[in-house]
Amino acid sequence: MSATITSFSVYLVFLMGIGVYFYKKTASLEDYLIGGRAMGSWVTALSAQASDMSGWLLMGLPGAVYLGGISQAWIAIGLFIGTVLNWKYVAARLRVYTEKTNSMTLPSFFEKRFGDSTGLLRIISAAIILLFFTIYSASGLVASGKLFESLFNIEYKLAVIFGGLAIVSYTFLGGFMAVSWTDFFQGILMFFAITIVPTIAYGEIGGMGSIIEMTAENGVSLSLMPEGFTFAAVISAAAWGLGYFGQPHILARFMGIDTIKKVASARKIAVIWVAISLTAAVFVGIIAVPMFPNIADSEKVFIEMIAEIFNPWIGGILLAAILSAIMSTIDSQLLVSSSTLTEDFYNKIVSREASESEKMWAGRAFVIIIAVIAFILALNPNNSVLGLVSYAWAGLGAAFGPVVLFALFSRKTSWRSVLTGMLLGTITLIYWKESGLGSTLYEIVPGFLVNVIVIMIGNKIYTQKNKEVLAEFDEVQRIYERDI
Repeated sequence: MSATITSFSVYLVFLMGIGVYFYKKTASLEDYLIGGRAMGSWVTALSAQASDMSGWLLMGLPGAVYLGGISQAWIAIGLFIGTVLNWKYVAARLRVYTEKTNSMTLPSFFEKRFGDSTGLLRIISAAIILLFFTIYSASGLVASGKLFESLFNIEYKLAVIFGGLAIVSYTFLGGFMAVSWTDFFQGILMFFAITIVPTIAYGEIGGMGSIIEMTAENGVSLSLMPEGFTFAAVISAAAWGLGYFGQPHILARFMGIDTIKKVASARKIAVIWVAISLTAAVFVGIIAVPMFPNIADSEKVFIEMIAEIFNPWIGGILLAAILSAIMSTIDSQLLVSSSTLTEDFYNKIVSREASESEKMWAGRAFVIIIAVIAFILALNPNNSVLGLVSYAWAGLGAAFGPVVLFALFSRKTSWRSVLTGMLLGTITLIYWKESGLGSTLYEIVPGFLVNVIVIMIGNKIYTQKNKEVLAEFDEVQRIYERDI
């Protein structure tokens, strides 16, 4: 165990070093929030996907497959399709448009893109980000709590605090550059862990024969469409892909790439990473059935698999991959929440004349505030990583996904249309979830559809007539077509 803790701790020190390094490189709010729009293809691709997948890739998804069988792979299929579409249709256009409007956050982009002079669109979208990102951050702290609890054999609540302090430290110090570079290294480590562990475990359990025998014995189906698995269940699982268009922590990576000419190469890297990683995560869940037929917490199968088949030194490195998955998402969520509070509240309401240094320190303070709230939510050990992620993912996807798509592709959409659609889509999602209807159909589906329909109806009533907004849309299209 001491060897495991040693190699694990070395990795933590390495991450802190990145935070300290970029603390000295961060000179402006744009540097702190989106890295000065200077990120390359590899860092953009791996940091986007690492921040996307979070601890649920190595804990939540394998746990769901362990309990529900291969049918849970519909989640992975939906996420893969969503990844491809997001990179293909959103990444480059969003990069051009946010630079044209000088926007560093989604709320500020929405306000400028649709010409909202009231500030309502910016304030409400910022509030939605804070609501769901706090829940999302809590999911990562739950995952880190389970990891540190298993590794250090300490009480769960203390484990949550210990894991959270490590994440907050380098986000506080280095901002976007620290987060993106740590996510880059974490993306590499996650990839190797999620492919190596199930490959070796497959041989350890005796191959496919053992899997077929034990899954049948434990009532776990190896079919994508097992008996009793409805069409609504397929839609619910695959609909996870809809969430991609509205995730601020992923979209921030698109804003930060240094040129749209690098988007195509970044897309290839990201798609390959996602395809292999999601497939491997599904196999972890299936292989775990014969290896751990009676495990108490299904979301710990990957942790137990590493402990079972690897020596402590290698095990420490592979366990660090789980921490990588957790950190790579929480750091991004904390940063986006901080940027929202700094750019969309502090700089607009509290101190319009704030200096760059003041705004950066305000951003760092907000990182701590959001983290503390997420800590409180995460202290319940009965929380499910996948359950918290699914709610937050749906909330952000339903609220912002349609708005981003209309912003990039619909010339005459008005701020009144998107504000109404965003509000009603979010209210629909929350009602669907809290009323229990989410057990029959994933709440992102009705929330997303209501948002789209309301915007389309709103555009018939409130057509965009601001000539500057219309001219800006045309100019962005010309730049995109010229430079892509």
